[in-house]
Amino acid sequence: MRNLLLGGVAALVLGVLVGAPEACAASAPEAPDSVSEGASSALDEVIVTARRRSEAAQDIPVAVSVLTASRIEDAGVFTVGRLQQLAPSFQYFSSNPRNTTVNIRGLGVPFGLTSDGFEQGVGVYVDDVYYARAAAATFDFLDVAQVEVLRGPQGTLYGKNTTAGAINITTESPTFAFEAKGEVTLGDLEFRQVKAAVSGPLTETVAGRLALSSTARRGTIWNVRTQTWVNSQDNLGLRGQLLFRPRADLDILLAADYSAQDPECCAQIFVRTGATQRPLARQYAALATAQGYAVPSTNAFDRRTDLDASLNAGNIIGGASARVKWDVGTGTLTSVTAWRFWDWKPENDRDFLGLSIVRRSQNPSQQDQYQQEIRFDGSSGDFDYVAGLFAFHQRIDTQGTEEQGANASRWTLTGALAANPAVLDGLVARNTQWLTNTSAALFGQVSWKVTEALTLQPGLRINYDEKEGYYLRRVFDGQGAPVLFGQTDPVKVAQRSVYAPQQSAPRFSDWNLSYDLTASYRFTGDILGYATYAKAFKTGGINQNGLPTDAAGNPILAAGTIRPEDVNHLEAGLKTRFPGLDAIVNLALFRTEIRDYQATVTNGQLGVLRGYLANAGRVRSQGAEIDASIAPTAFFSAYVNAAWTDARYVRFVDAPCPPELSGGTTAASGQTPSSPGTPGGVSPANCDISGARLPGVSEWAFTYGAETRRPAALFGRQGEVYLGLDGSWRSDFSSNASPSAYTNVKAYGLVGLRAGFRAEEGLEVFAWVRNALDAEYYEFLAVGPGNTGLIAGQPGDPRTVGLTLRLSR
Repeated sequence: MRNLLLGGVAALVLGVLVGAPEACAASAPEAPDSVSEGASSALDEVIVTARRRSEAAQDIPVAVSVLTASRIEDAGVFTVGRLQQLAPSFQYFSSNPRNTTVNIRGLGVPFGLTSDGFEQGVGVYVDDVYYARAAAATFDFLDVAQVEVLRGPQGTLYGKNTTAGAINITTESPTFAFEAKGEVTLGDLEFRQVKAAVSGPLTETVAGRLALSSTARRGTIWNVRTQTWVNSQDNLGLRGQLLFRPRADLDILLAADYSAQDPECCAQIFVRTGATQRPLARQYAALATAQGYAVPSTNAFDRRTDLDASLNAGNIIGGASARVKWDVGTGTLTSVTAWRFWDWKPENDRDFLGLSIVRRSQNPSQQDQYQQEIRFDGSSGDFDYVAGLFAFHQRIDTQGTEEQGANASRWTLTGALAANPAVLDGLVARNTQWLTNTSAALFGQVSWKVTEALTLQPGLRINYDEKEGYYLRRVFDGQGAPVLFGQTDPVKVAQRSVYAPQQSAPRFSDWNLSYDLTASYRFTGDILGYATYAKAFKTGGINQNGLPTDAAGNPILAAGTIRPEDVNHLEAGLKTRFPGLDAIVNLALFRTEIRDYQATVTNGQLGVLRGYLANAGRVRSQGAEIDASIAPTAFFSAYVNAAWTDARYVRFVDAPCPPELSGGTTAASGQTPSSPGTPGGVSPANCDISGARLPGVSEWAFTYGAETRRPAALFGRQGEVYLGLDGSWRSDFSSNASPSAYTNVKAYGLVGLRAGFRAEEGLEVFAWVRNALDAEYYEFLAVGPGNTGLIAGQPGDPRTVGLTLRLSR
């Protein structure tokens, strides 16, 4: 079906754009003077809406990376996750769409398993609509005009409170002149991508736009058990818009979108083993040998696995919105009303092996969210201002199933019970949970032009949040009998140590006040300096995946809620233009301190509580960023962006221990734990990781690129041939909440090359190579369950090549 759709769309796009009827051609806009955005000058004015009004990027006192549509498309960046190839301060990790982390400068959400009960620190917005879960932003970019990556707290300008930054995505709008564009890409790994959009007038006052995108690619990992490729891509997106312009000062934009993903995904495979504190007979090598098991390959870059559980990352995302913009003379009144949904249908192999330890791990979720924002921006004399009201409501329902398999008893238990597969085979936990999340805010910001050079910009936000959740876990043995507390049968006790029944209903509500002050100074027409102080809060939350328990197995209710994060942020920057060189150089220095940092705490026992949220003491992220671009001639342009980020736990004395210190006998009071990786050793109850680097963030990250062009003619069309390069490099980073020698991802660099022809009249064809040097790297590493020393990971994509054809009129 997908191949049929791709073929049909490709034929439609090529038919419309190559052989469009004369009536359409007559209404097409005139060709621009320049051949494309790709050939634009470094000093071409880039307009952004970072401050909820249209402004030149170089004129605003905000650290923002602006990625135009052409730059995104040329680099092969067609998802939010790939933005880190262009924006060095951005971090993205995803073991599957739901377990997705989006951070800026190392801050945003805790690294590890995702919980629905807390807020994102990095907001994702598409045409002013907030996407409440990072998972709901795993779509392919669809008809995108521009992406802005804003760094630092943005709560006094954006509807939802975002303490680490925002991803502001703007799509193309309907036009009152006919436009059409299409793109077809073919590559190895059976990569096929089609994009198309058409826009034009329906009446004198109504314009419409329709866009679609379809991406398919076979997987990169061969499953020798099922004889299939896994970790594939299978994405479809549709977006329709209607623009009503009954008069010149009023725009009403109705939009609806739908995205579906149905890949066989997401496999993490064997990478290595490392010694833990478990007895030697209870570590990976001995346990695998006892069951006669060996992985297909101990080299992850052979890309072979034998996972036996079903894999699926079914993801359906969509919604509708109405945006009204009314120019009332003194300013613009904007109303944004939106509804969005997200349906998640996963299947995972949580033991990472071909043994049937965890037979099923499925936690499908359904989300509905509603948003209403009313915003006014205007000017009066020396004052510009933005003020808004924001209301938001979200409901998430989840139905979980986790089931043990035939190899679970031998892998997990000890003594005589380990020899009896029936003890755990078929043991199943069924989880029911729901969450409601309601918030409201009043926010605003004023820019006071004190002099021609000096501007002061204070901002304020009053925020209210309320969360209510419910969690119920029921456990049944292989014969369907319930497993309950109070049962003294050794089999029931053993089963309860793997899946314990639980019920909780946490609640949280709170008010908080955020504020910021920015002073900017125009030293010359081409040099702007600024300094910002921000006091921000990320609202508290609730633990929605179950609670830790006491010795009697009762949930510790005090762990049901987590306190808000208290954020203090300082930033200074310089934005400079060099007209003589046709260059831009922007610099930002920052320091962010967070008290009561919301961190993920994990439990290493197989099948027990997978992870919950708690408050660490303090963290700090500080660093420097530079963005530079230059176009000294009409035939050459280049850019380089760099980020140094020193993100650390200042104080976290009761953190979960890394795998090399886990799995042994818990140290008693006054007892000294064994050294790391001592089989049969003594493990601390928790670890002090104060001073350690935060997970997921590299200390150094760079992105760079260049393009050279020469006039040429092809197919009877005038234009230019070009050769382009886009690269990125990042230093090593920790891939575990507590730093571990076993989960440190080494530094790696990626290089992309492209060469092609770009016509003056809407034709472009180019060949590309991504990961041209075929670098072997991991997107992340994960600690296997049970403290056996197993480390699994997700290898990054190998070198791929392909060809892209673009047409527009």
